[in-house]
Amino acid sequence: MDRKPQILVIGYNENACTPQLYELAYRAGKRVAEKDAILITGGLGGVMEAASKGCSDAGGICVGIIPFDDRSKANQYNSIVICTGIGYARNFATAYSADAIVVLGGGAGTLSEMAAAYLKATVMIAVERSGGVAQQYAGKPLDERNLAIVQAAKDPEEAVDRAIATALSRD
Repeated sequence: MDRKPQILVIGYNENACTPQLYELAYRAGKRVAEKDAILITGGLGGVMEAASKGCSDAGGICVGIIPFDDRSKANQYNSIVICTGIGYARNFATAYSADAIVVLGGGAGTLSEMAAAYLKATVMIAVERSGGVAQQYAGKPLDERNLAIVQAAKDPEEAVDRAIATALSRD
């Protein structure tokens, strides 16, 4: 049986997510659903909520892997909520569950997910001009080992399309 690609969308939480970034994340989540892939997020607000809403509005499946043990803390657009109760160590669970990752903006939490993915050489595609760590690392590796280059995409649709193409080529 063929498995659907699992695409993780990461970025700023609700404290730093601008309306423009929210729209970009919404488009990323919508594109994941349109391409019949599974969206994975950290299940909370900001970029995570926007991507989940886009996915939900397009009829897709969104898995929110939250750091808490209380599913009521997840955003309302998750189809499935996985409560870890392990705090932000859950960033390893999100990163390791993804076939590829789309990065939109982001700070230290996003960077920790990127670092976990980098150690596994998981493909990451950062949306250029989305700010934060996405913009900082687009086109670069996270460190001198060059385990993987964080690819750069001009918009969320290109990022998702490339993430899915990568996931399908690995099956």
